[in-house]
Amino acid sequence: MSDNVEEQDFIEDDEVLMENAVHCPACDKFTGHLILNEKPKGAGIDYLLRCDDGDCSKVHTVHIRPPPLVRIPFVLTEGPTSMSRIIEMDSDEIIELEDVFQEEEKLWSINQIEHIDGRLLKFCEAGSIARASALRCDMVRVKLTMTRGEDSTADVLVVPAETTYTAGHLIDLDDQTWRIRAIHTGRGRTLRGTVEAPDIKRMYLHEPPNPEHFAPRTPRERRQAWKEGRLGFNPNPILPKEITKKGVTPTNKRKKKKPRK
Repeated sequence: MSDNVEEQDFIEDDEVLMENAVHCPACDKFTGHLILNEKPKGAGIDYLLRCDDGDCSKVHTVHIRPPPLVRIPFVLTEGPTSMSRIIEMDSDEIIELEDVFQEEEKLWSINQIEHIDGRLLKFCEAGSIARASALRCDMVRVKLTMTRGEDSTADVLVVPAETTYTAGHLIDLDDQTWRIRAIHTGRGRTLRGTVEAPDIKRMYLHEPPNPEHFAPRTPRERRQAWKEGRLGFNPNPILPKEITKKGVTPTNKRKKKKPRK
């Protein structure tokens, strides 16, 4: 009962619900039919039908057959490696660029379709495809340039496609911390903002400054560090200006003299 109510909710007042609607060759109408008999034929079925149209009621047979399978040569590319695979599809299936399918427990996105006449198409019926190629899309490779001092090395990160990176942030790789200096998206480098891993052409990492680089060296730097409580014990440290709360006016600040008239 509930199923009928749910179906009726989607039917407009002026719509007519037909069962087993097919084309009737006798009255040349697309209308409902009554199934009189069905007989399996290989992978398909033959149906003996009677037309529901009151002026027709003719009996005819409809042959239902699954579309034949076609074997399409695919080149599947994962990073620097590629492999050839034959993938079976229904001959009448429409294949489009960026369609995603599963093969060998990995997800692949179609990036090229070649018609049997040699044309490269955005979409095509499977039966007319000569070959196709696809890129792995559930995991992506992010190329890295890692700079330490004057030395640079190249590396690759393999991460899930939904991973994002933000320029200026720190990243840990092999027990080492690096700072993301810039991200190249193909349209140029960006020094700020967040980019999704599939959109990254290359990421530039710099070794972050060592805390020892900020250690006070000169007598003046050491005195200032002691005043701020960064060197030795100081019961009354003076906060540096960069972390002093905004809007607080120091009590020892001189008042500006009014100009003489």
